[in-house]
Formats: sequence, structure tokens, C-alpha cells
Amino acid sequence: MSAGKDRDRRNGCGGGRRRKDADGDRSHPTLMPLTMTQAKRLVRLAERAVAQRGLPLRYDGSAALVPIGGDSDIANGMVAGLVNLARTVAGLPRQQWRAAVAAHFDQMMPVDGRPTVPDDLEGELYLRLVCATTIEPTWAESVPEFVPGVVTVPASYVGRGVAMHFDVDSLGVPWEEASRIGLANLRRLKDQVEYVQGPDADVAMLTGSMFTASRALVLDTVLRESLRVESPPLGCLVAMPARDMLLIHVLRDHTVVGAFGMLVRIASSFFADSPGPVSPHVYYVADNEWQQVTDYTSGLARLRAGGRFSEALQRLSIREDPVGQST
Repeated sequence: MSAGKDRDRRNGCGGGRRRKDADGDRSHPTLMPLTMTQAKRLVRLAERAVAQRGLPLRYDGSAALVPIGGDSDIANGMVAGLVNLARTVAGLPRQQWRAAVAAHFDQMMPVDGRPTVPDDLEGELYLRLVCATTIEPTWAESVPEFVPGVVTVPASYVGRGVAMHFDVDSLGVPWEEASRIGLANLRRLKDQVEYVQGPDADVAMLTGSMFTASRALVLDTVLRESLRVESPPLGCLVAMPARDMLLIHVLRDHTVVGAFGMLVRIASSFFADSPGPVSPHVYYVADNEWQQVTDYTSGLARLRAGGRFSEALQRLSIREDPVGQST
């Protein structure tokens, strides 16, 4: 009989368990950095948590909980994304996941379990930058794109969390008015500024709120009030890797080369690991025009210059080699 079992193993019998284990160890495509098995457990815990709070939501198969039967009135047009929660529990022991999931939904939902539109839009509504790949494609189509892959969504604080209002009509005002209010409230926020020093360059790291990255939408105010810079003649390099971080380097001299490398490393790291990912890219901004200057199509970050960024480098007597790396 043992010979038969050996033959079965050689012929592949009993390999189903190994294949199943291998599938479970694969990275989940949207709930990174969790594996498929870990993601399934997170979804079970999340569905149980919202059910206990009176919200009939179900997993959409990608990265969020949505109203059962498509009843968007259940949550006033809001959805419960799981991307940030996945990144939170990934760093915790397995036995702490249940409590972390419960705490996550407790801070996001009011006592009656039904997030509502703010009573005071003028004082409570913001605009938020969101990575389009972390939300349902149909939701991304309902709001404007800021830069490729990043959309602008009306949002408001709900407890200690943030709710996004993809159904703009639920706010009772047209998009133009919601945008005006959201931008005005972004301008009122204050930043905490720290300078990250490199070998031959420095980068300003701004933090302070869940909307710090979104203050890229009011970059002129950020430069003037937080960095004490008014309309930099050569522009600046900017990255917004995660919801609570904005990175800036104002172009002045050859230090832009080192700063570009620093921005790439910091942005890619925080985008990959932080809750609320926004964009892994670095952008060149001049006169409120945004130009993406990184390219990840090869799997590695490469400089993608051209346009006004190339003009700025030329003014600084910095040339680009044929493969796009500054020298």
C-alpha cells in the first residue's frame, strides 16, 4: 500500500493541497500586502463587523464593501473600502485582527451605523485625492481626474475616519459648489514640515492630517504658507504617496538631481506600505501645470522628462542621457 501511495504522489495525487496552499500564498491583487488567504479572513471579519453595526454590506470581490442589492441609500452613497484596513492589519499579529477591524469601523461609523452628509458643508466638506485603482471603476468615473490614475472626491470626517461621497448629488449641491467648498477648506489646513536631508539635497516632508496629500490641489497655498515660497520661477518636484503626506522639492540648482532620487525612493516606499495610497509617481509642477516625470513601465523607476521639466533642467545646465536618467 505504501508503494501505491508513493506512486500516487509521483502521479500528482495529493498535490491539490499543495496547489491550494500555493494559491493562498499569492499576493492579493488589490488588498496588498495581504496574501489571498489573509485577504479572505479580512473580508470575513469586515463583513461580520459591519453586519453587527446594522449595515447590510457585502464584499465586491475587489477592495470594498458595498450595499447589498445595490441600495446606495443604505450608506448615503458611501462605500467601505478595505485597502487601508488591509495595510493596517498586515503589520499586526493574527490574533489582533478582529479587534483592529472592529476599531476601524467604530471610528468610521456613527452610533446608528449610517454615515450621513455633513450638516455644515461650508465647514466640513473637503476634496480628497484618491488612487483610482483602489476603488470601483464606476466610482472613479463619477468624479474628476486630477492626474492620470488619481481622482478628486468630496470627503468629510466621520468620527476619526474619512467618508468619501462619490454620489455628489447626495450633497445637495452641484460639483462646482462642492469643489469650491472643498478647496477652501483644504486651504485652511496647516502642515507640519520636516526636511529630509540627503547627501546633496533636501526634500520637504509635509504631514499633519488625513488630507495633507490632497493639499496638492492647493499647492500655491502650501508653498506660500508652509514653505514660505511664492511662485518658484523654476517650479518644483512634488509627490503625494499617501493620504497624510506631501513631498516637495523647490528647484533652485543642481540639487534637483539628488532630490529626484530621494523623492522616488520615499514615494514608492510609502505608496506601497501606507494606508491611503495616492500615487507612487513624482511630478514636476510649474504655473499650476502638472507633469508626471516618473515611469514604472519597466518595473523600475525611470525619469520621464520632456516638456517644461526638460526646459527647467536645461536652464540649470543639467542634461538628460538617452535612457532618461539625469546626469
